[in-house]
Amino acid sequence: MLTGIGFAVLWWLGQALVPSALGKAVDSLTAHDAEGLIRWSAVLLGLGVVTAFGGVMRHRLAVFNWLCAAYRTVQVTARQATRLGATLPKLLSTGEVISVGNSDIAHIGNAMDILLRGVGAIVAITTVTVILLTTSPQLGLIVLLGVPLMVVAVGPLLRPLHRRQNEQRDLQGDLATRASDIVAGLRVLRGIGGEQLFADRYREESQRVRGAGVRVASVDAALEGAQLLLPGMLIAFVTWRGAHFAIDGTITVGQLVAFYGYALFLVGPLRTLTEAADKITKGHVAARRVVRILSLTPEVMGTGTAATGGGDLVDAASGVTVRQGRFTALATAVPEDASAVADRLGHYVASEVTFGGVRLAELPLAEARHRIMVADNAARLFSGRLRDQLDVRGSASDDDLRHALHAACAEDVVQALPQGMDSHVAESGREFSGGQQQRLRLVRALAADPEVLILVEPTSAVDAHTEARIAERLGKARLGRTTLVCTTSPLVLDRADNVIFMEDGRVRAEGSHRTLLTTEPAYTATVTRGEE
Repeated sequence: MLTGIGFAVLWWLGQALVPSALGKAVDSLTAHDAEGLIRWSAVLLGLGVVTAFGGVMRHRLAVFNWLCAAYRTVQVTARQATRLGATLPKLLSTGEVISVGNSDIAHIGNAMDILLRGVGAIVAITTVTVILLTTSPQLGLIVLLGVPLMVVAVGPLLRPLHRRQNEQRDLQGDLATRASDIVAGLRVLRGIGGEQLFADRYREESQRVRGAGVRVASVDAALEGAQLLLPGMLIAFVTWRGAHFAIDGTITVGQLVAFYGYALFLVGPLRTLTEAADKITKGHVAARRVVRILSLTPEVMGTGTAATGGGDLVDAASGVTVRQGRFTALATAVPEDASAVADRLGHYVASEVTFGGVRLAELPLAEARHRIMVADNAARLFSGRLRDQLDVRGSASDDDLRHALHAACAEDVVQALPQGMDSHVAESGREFSGGQQQRLRLVRALAADPEVLILVEPTSAVDAHTEARIAERLGKARLGRTTLVCTTSPLVLDRADNVIFMEDGRVRAEGSHRTLLTTEPAYTATVTRGEE
């Protein structure tokens, strides 16, 4: 940045000194001084070379700074999103995060870019003012007073611009969130006939964004007009006064040419200053959004240093105990209770859960994530080779993947692909149906082979026949490993070593599926609701 400012100053000063050299050359010409004319012509050539070199280097570094500011912003935002994990969607909408990459990075990059020319413009204006004061104090004072007056005149436009840009930015974030929600649920919306309703809502919101954009553009237009009008008025006045001084003999013809040249030159740096005010304002709005994301802290911090050899996973808040090495099922009267338990057991929220007698909060976060895996239906398939999507740790053998595919009843999904496991998966796995995606997510979880695996409704999107086969194979695939399945499926519950029934956030009963069916009416009502 400092090097770029240096070249920007060199670039502006090279242009700023041209009128003075030109005026000297004109005076040499009128005085029939051939030697002076050649000398000042050479100076003009030198200033042209300096200006060209400074301009090229200034532009090169400005582009470098723009790219660094913009894409480092993307990098730190993406890193922060990864660090926040499950905390992020609880605090910010999808559109808020997407807008950083859509528009904020451009405004931040523009702010870094304009700083180079802006600082150079200030130096150039100062230099020209000193030259004018030395040559003609009155003209120098006109410029010295005119520049601050123009800045003050533009000031009232910046506050409403700032406010309207904030409003437009908020509306754009909301609209991006609405769009991502519609795309994610498009199949469901079409199934229930709600596609047109949500399209109408999106249209209404997009019109509000358009209106906010027009309001921003109206202030931008006024600012753009001020960038031409105000310097133009100053130039006209300086030229008018300079012409009178030349007629009076106070200044030479060459000095008049120089003053006119300075008046024209000042349009550039003065307009740069108003442009800088605009871009820095927009950059400030964008930077505040980014800083808001960067200032968030995860609900769970990885500061623990304790160790454990494993054991039972115990959630004191609900009374759920997942026995080591057993296949446990959790049935809840309210689905949200199962998700809350999974979040606590997976250490995605602060809790008093213990693992082998040691609080999860006391374990290093990386160790907790490696040993305890939560797989729910909010997980996504990413674009790329299917094998890479299923073997995320890169440690599974072909036999491991084959066994995982068999346990999840997903062999047919892979066999239908032209290149099998080497086939390319589109974004979010959109070429697969909901049931196929769910089975592939189960394959991914089984292939990772964590010490503790927590599955949330892993068969909710598959047919009864496939569900029965998964229920039969899942326990065998996880034999000897700690597994908890949150489900109300009788087929899966019947295969579990132990079933826990929760109601109102607390464990109400525990035992085999068939025992609970005969002894717990509330359990029976929960797991047979779809059959009644």
